[in-house]
Amino acid sequence: MNSPARPDDLPLGEPVRTCVGCRQRAAKRELLRVTAGSGPDGRPVVDPDPDGTAPGRGAHLHPTTGCYDLAVRRKAFSRALRFTPGAGGLSSAPVGEYVASLIQPTESVNRDWSNSS
Repeated sequence: MNSPARPDDLPLGEPVRTCVGCRQRAAKRELLRVTAGSGPDGRPVVDPDPDGTAPGRGAHLHPTTGCYDLAVRRKAFSRALRFTPGAGGLSSAPVGEYVASLIQPTESVNRDWSNSS
């Protein structure tokens, strides 16, 4: 009988974390760690921590726009990082920019339609 707490596809002995976006469990190495930090204007932001070495409380997220969008919609970053909303809230824009930079743009097919008959 399989336990829902440990899916068969996760290797034994490897750290497992839960994505704050989709709530699926995955190997830690497959997820992006994020932490609460300060932006250039001094306001609180969610910072990507790809090396997983930043101090403080962290949360994990699949590095996809789908999971990022779910986390923003569910306000999961504030909850996971235990951030109490203040005047400005917690901006997740740096994580969104980081995730977007990871996505390889699809190669556009160069078609020269001017010479076609």
